[in-house]
Amino acid sequence: MQQLRAADIERELASTPGWELVEDSIVRTVKFQDFKAAMAYVNRVAEVAEELNHHPDIEIRWNIVVLTQTTHAAGGLTEHDFRLARRLNAL
Repeated sequence: MQQLRAADIERELASTPGWELVEDSIVRTVKFQDFKAAMAYVNRVAEVAEELNHHPDIEIRWNIVVLTQTTHAAGGLTEHDFRLARRLNAL
């Protein structure tokens, strides 16, 4: 897994709506009607993450879910991060 260059990150980010670059990660915040809906979403995220064997950091604040994605082993963003982000956008 190779870390992406800045130009590659910008290109990938342009085709991954809803995510923003924060330091060496991409982050998406999703707001739901209530805690139950947020938790249902988190469970769907977990299923996709397990399928791809690539896992985001997940922060839950009642009805708000914050997903943070990076490849720790590569020391930054890789193709896998954007592949997962696009799959999560489809949820």
